[in-house]
Amino acid sequence: MTAEPALVVRPLSGPQELDLFNRLDYVLDHELEDDLATGRRRPEWMWVALRGDRLVGRISWWTSRAGTVPQALDFLDLDPGLPADEAAETGRRLLETASAAVLGDGARPEYGRFMPADWREVPETRAYLETLFGVLEASGARPLVERLRLEWQPGASVPEPGDRLAFRPVRDREDLLALMAPVMEGTLDAHGQADLASGLSPREAAEQHYDEELAHYATPRAWWRIAELPGTGEPVGFVVPARNNYHAIIAYIGVLPGHRGRGYIDDILAEGTRVLAAQDVPRIRAATDLGNVPMAKSFARAGYVNFERAINFVWDVPGTPGD
Repeated sequence: MTAEPALVVRPLSGPQELDLFNRLDYVLDHELEDDLATGRRRPEWMWVALRGDRLVGRISWWTSRAGTVPQALDFLDLDPGLPADEAAETGRRLLETASAAVLGDGARPEYGRFMPADWREVPETRAYLETLFGVLEASGARPLVERLRLEWQPGASVPEPGDRLAFRPVRDREDLLALMAPVMEGTLDAHGQADLASGLSPREAAEQHYDEELAHYATPRAWWRIAELPGTGEPVGFVVPARNNYHAIIAYIGVLPGHRGRGYIDDILAEGTRVLAAQDVPRIRAATDLGNVPMAKSFARAGYVNFERAINFVWDVPGTPGD
């Protein structure tokens, strides 16, 4: 009997090995070529686990801007034909070896995965994903949040502007931060709650969100809107329509604590949708936590469809258990 080839875990030698990496499937495969060309992904961040010529696992990190450190772990795939114990060991070796080489002793960026909306109801899908989640948890990660991925397409109705709110563009960084900070108080967003639990003040959490994400959108700041009460100019909330590297998005939306519970979120979301729809975009993407029921209902009323789920895992400390 021929012995099974030894497991080899290594990075890609270059973009020419992308076909090898793509022998396993994931919904973001179509983005990889452009990510490599633009520096959002590097061959040395893309690792494979091989038994001879058979690809049995792969992993990759991503960043939003070339020249920066990895911001997310967004690929972790195993050959679905592997027995459960072999899959677990292959995943462990792949994650451990690649993380040590790519990240060293530094903090691990969070892991994110897109999943079918019905992933729990399909036994094969659920078993496969739970195998991946087991690999992550064995490395010291914990699930942070499951999210709804949402999409609006041209043809869905957009309400005409009402008279309950008036909208104006955001003037500058401070104009928006002054509203983002109070919105952090009582937030239902798991990432926001985690920021506050880490010791950041609402203002510090808002500044971090602005500087690490919102400030880097290349689309016009003139799209961003602050909602006010007509006549008085009292701020009610805001919305940040933008385009990331891949899609038009509702990047951030919020209602100030004193104005919650009055349905203003629908008016504000409608304004953000109108701004992007006027750009003749093929779709608008958004996401909200599974547990944020009021926001999910608002998106549904606005014609956004839940087409996928997403899940995030985090490592609270660098390294693996025992380090």
